[in-house]
Amino acid sequence: MTALGSERRTEHLKKGRDAEDRVLSFLERQGLRCLTRNFRSRYGEIDLVMDERGTVVFVEVRYRGASRYGGPLESIDARKRARLTATAQWYLCSQRITGPARFDVVGVEPLANETCNFVWIKDAIQDR
Repeated sequence: MTALGSERRTEHLKKGRDAEDRVLSFLERQGLRCLTRNFRSRYGEIDLVMDERGTVVFVEVRYRGASRYGGPLESIDARKRARLTATAQWYLCSQRITGPARFDVVGVEPLANETCNFVWIKDAIQDR
């Protein structure tokens, strides 16, 4: 990878981490409690695992610098959904959780003055 490519990747990761931080703060203000961040299994990664009154909420954070590439939900293809589902099942089994769970997607759209708009789609990914 070239130095320029490495710089772009570093900037991309920084924006992603910042978006996750902002979404975590936003969801906590909505009453959710963080169980873990960046949960990894051999199947993939889930950005945030939250608790909302006894329901485990798996959160996929999607940062979109421009809407011309589609919204946050459109950016999650069937392969990504399968990896998220497998990772969530791994999490639930490893923690011995049998209660309700759901997948939410939170899109982060940058606005002027370093602010963001959040598009929170509850129960966005369903195992079909």
